[in-house]
Amino acid sequence: MRHSSTTSSSTTTASAKPVVKPAAQMPRAADQPAPSGMGMSGVEPPPDIFDAQALDLEFWLRPRTIEVIRPASKERAKLLYWKDGEIIESAYQDLCHLLRDVNGGNETRTIDPKLFETLWGTQAFVQRYGIDSPLEILSGYRTPASNAKLREAGVPAARQSLHMVGRAADIRLANLNAEVLGGLVKSFRQGGVGFYYRAGPRGGWIHADTGLQRTWKG
Repeated sequence: MRHSSTTSSSTTTASAKPVVKPAAQMPRAADQPAPSGMGMSGVEPPPDIFDAQALDLEFWLRPRTIEVIRPASKERAKLLYWKDGEIIESAYQDLCHLLRDVNGGNETRTIDPKLFETLWGTQAFVQRYGIDSPLEILSGYRTPASNAKLREAGVPAARQSLHMVGRAADIRLANLNAEVLGGLVKSFRQGGVGFYYRAGPRGGWIHADTGLQRTWKG
């Protein structure tokens, strides 16, 4: 594995080398001021500051390095996983391992590359404004048994959750509250976005998936 801080474990090898196509070309964004409302409740950012549809094609053609942390397993990694139009297979497998079900026997499965596209895009977008924090992955892949246990414990988990097929992640990003982070993820228009507001120093989290475009609050 390319990252030294993660523990080694067997990973599921994808049947074919996945290739992520760049998003369709978007109009170039005008110079924008640094956003407000980051980490501060009750303050709204400028209306379109987090509109990912304003990103140009050059953004999507850049090499993609994503930095993630798993609080539950205390793992952290920074991986270059996409370059020159193709996924780097070894780094992709490392990311799939990082998003394994840490509460369900550490089982790993192939993660939808489109999900990594959204996660990387979210992190790369805010880095343009000086926010350089790892994405916290609170939940990635879940086995059906693990998902059922969460439901039995009263944790919000859909019966047919896309977590069970490697198409969803619950995420958090330091210095962005759930409202702002969720608005950015939603603007990528890649799937569903769930807003989970929680009191406390760590705040809430955002569910992102590659299913139908929809939003909800939990």
